[in-house]
Amino acid sequence: MGEKTVSVNRKATHDYHILRTVEAGLSLLGTEIKSIRDGHVSIREAYVRPQNGEMWLVGAHIAQYAPAGRDNHEATRSRRLLLHRREINELERESQSGGTTVVPLRLYLKDGRAKLEIALARGKKSYDKREAIAKRDADRQMQRALRRRR
Repeated sequence: MGEKTVSVNRKATHDYHILRTVEAGLSLLGTEIKSIRDGHVSIREAYVRPQNGEMWLVGAHIAQYAPAGRDNHEATRSRRLLLHRREINELERESQSGGTTVVPLRLYLKDGRAKLEIALARGKKSYDKREAIAKRDADRQMQRALRRRR
């Protein structure tokens, strides 16, 4: 079946240096997976938090599934991430150390199951962000110049 990307957190790559990525499953309700398959999800404001030996996705918005009627889910509830114990311990330990956090990068469907790519990340300084924007603009101008030459 392959992979189908449903939502990407572009803000995370702008605000953070990505150190390491991990694939995590999501513990979802039936109406949530149906809404995800329809593409009604946003992980832009979401973050990952360790709590009681588990990792939780907080702040992700999965829109209510219209055909479900009154048996729907809460759109912004916290959702448990499915990870191996070793991965949870490593991420929790590394996120406790100075200046790092765990952020969601993208939500995708893999063989019919919802997966979340999460990353251990360190916050960028404002000058790093300006440098990235300047590099992107320079690359864009170079591509334009090359296209005009042909």
